Amino acid sequence: MLHLHTSVVRRALAIAGLTQLLAMPPAGAAPASPGVYLEEMTSPELRDRIAAGTTTALVPIGGTEQSGPHIVLGKHNVRARVLAGRIAAQLGDAVVAPVVAYVPEGAIAPPAAHMRFAGTISIPDAAFEALLEATAKSLCQHGIRDVFFLGDHGGYQTNEAKAAARVNRSGNCRAHALGAYYDAATTTFDADLKQRGFKDAEIGTHAGLADTALSLAVDPALVRPAQIAAGSRGGVRAGVHGDPARATAELGRIGVERIVDASVAAIRAAREPIPNSSHRK
Repeated sequence: MLHLHTSVVRRALAIAGLTQLLAMPPAGAAPASPGVYLEEMTSPELRDRIAAGTTTALVPIGGTEQSGPHIVLGKHNVRARVLAGRIAAQLGDAVVAPVVAYVPEGAIAPPAAHMRFAGTISIPDAAFEALLEATAKSLCQHGIRDVFFLGDHGGYQTNEAKAAARVNRSGNCRAHALGAYYDAATTTFDADLKQRGFKDAEIGTHAGLADTALSLAVDPALVRPAQIAAGSRGGVRAGVHGDPARATAELGRIGVERIVDASVAAIRAAREPIPNSSHRK
């Protein structure tokens, strides 16, 4: 009985070993090619990619803020990273820097705006602009020529432009505050929703139908379905501007497509050589 048991075990181990061997890549096979996210690459991998012509970097900017009882605090961070990845993949010659998760959100003491709700983190405008400026200059130091700030939140769009202007005055590379990204997520997407019969009061400006739908489309885990009704009832007191009750991932995918397509087109246009300039495309 013991001998039978031992033979069965040996046979199982042999099969497992063969399965593992077959699953291994052949000797000398090239390793898997890294994706578009800079932080998932090794330094030599990024160096080689830049040398091969990838001289555009996207800096996704999120934020850590309340979005009612039904959307997680890191909504902007997840959306900015995922959407930047899709934009970079469509461009085919761009990398995505780590997400900027700490942004201006209003006065801390006394608390104002989103700072009145637990979990919101706010930093001063000057610190935020300096962070963006240093990030762009760091990337340019390694061979990047065009840096695009992709802001998922409306409150710091002007700060992005100021930081980009400072970088551009240095003359070493070009920085761009990509307004097309945020415009597509708001103005254009809102217009799409209105064409489908939704009203401004429902679409909202924060944690309403549009915001919730985008979040569902990017990652359903960003939204707590059981709390959507609470967000709908709570209104401004709950940190909600709009009504998320009828939000769906299907609606959100319309916004995702708008953001990606508009951003890709704007980036390609911004990289066109300036007349009588030596800037690379």
